[in-house]
Amino acid sequence: MKIYYFFKKRYYWLLNAFSILYNEPNFFKVIERMCPVDISIENIKKEFDKAGYICDSEVIITVYLALKLEKPILIEGEPGVGKTELGKVLSQVFNTELIRLQCYEGLDENKALYEWNYQKQLLKIQLLKGSQYEQTLEEDLFSREYLLERPLLKAIQADKKVVLLIDEVDKTDEEFEAFLFELLSDFQVSVPELGTLTTGDIPIVVLTSNNERELSDGLKRRCIYLYLDYPSVEREVDIIKAKVPGIEDRLTQQIARAVNLIRQNAEIKKKPSIAETLDWARALLTLNQDSLDEKTIKQTMNILLKTKADLDSFYQHIGPVALDEYARSK
Repeated sequence: MKIYYFFKKRYYWLLNAFSILYNEPNFFKVIERMCPVDISIENIKKEFDKAGYICDSEVIITVYLALKLEKPILIEGEPGVGKTELGKVLSQVFNTELIRLQCYEGLDENKALYEWNYQKQLLKIQLLKGSQYEQTLEEDLFSREYLLERPLLKAIQADKKVVLLIDEVDKTDEEFEAFLFELLSDFQVSVPELGTLTTGDIPIVVLTSNNERELSDGLKRRCIYLYLDYPSVEREVDIIKAKVPGIEDRLTQQIARAVNLIRQNAEIKKKPSIAETLDWARALLTLNQDSLDEKTIKQTMNILLKTKADLDSFYQHIGPVALDEYARSK
């Protein structure tokens, strides 16, 4: 009889929960988020388009294979072509946490994996000093309670599949890269005081590199490789339309053509990124422009080019007049 009431109670609780959800205007969206994404090429393409990440079929197929084979994706390319954004979009598509490790020169295992909470340990030592529990203090100090999980360990120990974004891995040294290679091989970590910590669900791993240095063959073999280049004019038109609602088609075409010409110039060192293209489009829309002209190009070029050397190169080798003429041509 007790078992009957146990299940009856939970049955009515579930009914009540779903009735509350059903009365919500976003009921079906809630249910959709509760269901895992079906991993297929078509669904990935659809979800990426829905998230506003416009890309070629090569990118979709690479992501699909990485997900099915549970292998990391290593994305190389110039700054600002959408490498980091791909990791963010994957966390959005799968409605899961994005855990990001931002790499930099001097990054070591402790800062990326775990550290002990020394302040908390010292406080515990002071509190128990001279008490009957002092003898067992050492064992207690190195328990999970005092472990500070950094991004890599946090991703491995997550209770569900997460997205681990290891950003700008080329900024680290060879020693850290070797450690990373070992971690991505086994997805387990040995903590001397706690033993071996393993993962339940292998995270979706995205590594990005700006090609500041050559990565090792070992790390590349562990990953599925993808190179992202600046988009074509046609692709950038699609990106602008997806990200900047309300912009005129004519202005969109002119922006994409103008940015493409600037990127082709070898004298301009820091090419405009996709994000800077979108900022330029939003700025022109804010200025109520429906077409490029020489004056507007002069007034807003600092949104695309962020150094004096590049601005000087633009005026010397291209100029507002030539850029305007090129952008308007078909």
